[in-house]
Amino acid sequence: MQNTIATERLLLRGLTQEDADFILELVNTPEWITFIGDRNVRTLGDALAYIQAIIDNPHYRYWVVCLKESNRQVGIVTVIKREYLEHHDIGFAFLPQYSQNGYAFEAAKAVLEAEMQSGRHTHFLATTLPANQASIKLLLKLGLRFEKEIQIENTVLHVYAIGVF
Repeated sequence: MQNTIATERLLLRGLTQEDADFILELVNTPEWITFIGDRNVRTLGDALAYIQAIIDNPHYRYWVVCLKESNRQVGIVTVIKREYLEHHDIGFAFLPQYSQNGYAFEAAKAVLEAEMQSGRHTHFLATTLPANQASIKLLLKLGLRFEKEIQIENTVLHVYAIGVF
């Protein structure tokens, strides 16, 4: 499995315990809480436990997105096999101060290409809340297309898809 991905401006690498400060900041942004959900990560210890749970789950792959120039962590791209989806789900989240710079598109495109070229995946799905217009715009720009609406517990999600069907 590829451990790093480099793009013109970014370096993507696997999530480690050394990312705890960054994860603590990211999961407590208003955008994360609104569109992904409150993960109850309030302390550095909580962040370390959250990261360890991700690392220990064979169905989760988190890429930390860093700026090449400064090595500053600015976001994540995730590849997750969810029980309620037929194929892996690609997701992304970025610190608000690094939004609107094309980083999410650059990083998510690189992950999609690397994963599909590896032969591990021929299809990807993405889920989002219908109100998350920024994510929907990015998914469409990445080439994903609306497939269906599903309900998970009490939440309505839109499912987008890309791949050879």
